[in-house]
Amino acid sequence: VQCLEMTTKRKLIGRLVPCRCFRGEEEVISVLDYSHCSLQQVPKEIFSFERTLEELYLDANQIEELPKQLFNCQALKKLSMPDNDLSNLPPSIASLVNLKELDISKNGIQEFPDNIKCCKGLSVVEASVNPIAKLPEGFTQLLNLTQLFLNDAFLEYLPANFGRLSKLRILELRENHLKTMPKSIHRLSQLERLDLGSNEFSEMPEVLEQIHNLKELWMDNNSLQSIPGSLGKLRQLRYLDLAKNRIETLDTDISGCENLEDLLLSSNMLQHLPDSIGMLKKMTTLKVDDNQLTSLPNTIGSLSLLEELDVSCNELESLPSSIGYLHNLRTFAADENFLTELPREIGNCRNVTVMSLRSNKLEFLPDEIGQMTKLRVLNLSDNRLRNLPFTFTKLKDLAALWLSDNQSKALIPLQTEAHPETKQRVLTNYMFPQQPRHDEGTSWDPSKSMHR
Repeated sequence: VQCLEMTTKRKLIGRLVPCRCFRGEEEVISVLDYSHCSLQQVPKEIFSFERTLEELYLDANQIEELPKQLFNCQALKKLSMPDNDLSNLPPSIASLVNLKELDISKNGIQEFPDNIKCCKGLSVVEASVNPIAKLPEGFTQLLNLTQLFLNDAFLEYLPANFGRLSKLRILELRENHLKTMPKSIHRLSQLERLDLGSNEFSEMPEVLEQIHNLKELWMDNNSLQSIPGSLGKLRQLRYLDLAKNRIETLDTDISGCENLEDLLLSSNMLQHLPDSIGMLKKMTTLKVDDNQLTSLPNTIGSLSLLEELDVSCNELESLPSSIGYLHNLRTFAADENFLTELPREIGNCRNVTVMSLRSNKLEFLPDEIGQMTKLRVLNLSDNRLRNLPFTFTKLKDLAALWLSDNQSKALIPLQTEAHPETKQRVLTNYMFPQQPRHDEGTSWDPSKSMHR
């Protein structure tokens, strides 16, 4: 009867109350969902279930404060109220001794009350997108915390004894004002994911090398200038994002990260990659676009599991022939470099489906490119090509071929002609010959155009 009555009441504002009924003669409300109901205050009807209520969802309303009565619901295990207008979290929250999950993200909360420490059962805290400037000492007594999300806040530092939270597995602190990490952080022996992206670190915190169980690390969009070799001690690391820093060198000992699968180094100041990068045998994604690389190490061919390689926006004049050993490569991008030719061995990359070589100095392509029969998208625009090798006729899956910056059709008709000098069969169309870039003085003879 109770369940039916509640359903009838809630229909007035267009929502049903999900309820879990326990065994027995009496039906009991344990879950209430008031999400997206345009509420300005917590509904009073909740309090009649204060003894049995275990989960309460108040997501996406306009609630500005939490009434004291709410904290009499001592059976609450999950309290979810993201995207409201809360300006504070009252000290009364200490009464919720059984609380395991708390979501207060996307509010205007400036601080946690110190007596949050009384919620000793808390396992998950999501408090991202709040103007929280610091954590109280009491926060470090939440010894059962396994997941903490505090992205997009105003944190400048963490409490010195933050390492007491030794059960933490996930710690996300993206978009804050952190410059250092407390030394006690090495005690987070179970930490698997750490996100420190978009902060103010000028160097990699040395203490990170001691978190041996770390599997995912974000340090992108900081001010790092170098990556210490000690990072190679993180042998369990699988994902490492160091994009958008000022990194000039990558230490040889990075090879110690033997389980690394994704390495993101985009938008840095790298002038070369160490030969030891070839020892990262499990790598599937390598992004080094937007750097100052003039060459790639031959050892890159040892990355036999590599599926995605992006070397765009560098200063590469050639590619190593060892690239032909990347038999698992699916996506290859080398836009905006100074490539004049491709190694013939690239034809061995037969699983590539997308290849982009836009804005280089390519004058011809090797016949072996016809072996890349899985190619679906090929961008060759803004180069110096006069024709394409006849082997292109083997690329049956090609769905998009770009030959000019302003062409309107994805795949343009190709026709067979004989090269005027070698008499070799080639493919051409109205896009050829392509003119050199306007900023270069190279001249070309329009009389050599091969299109009809």
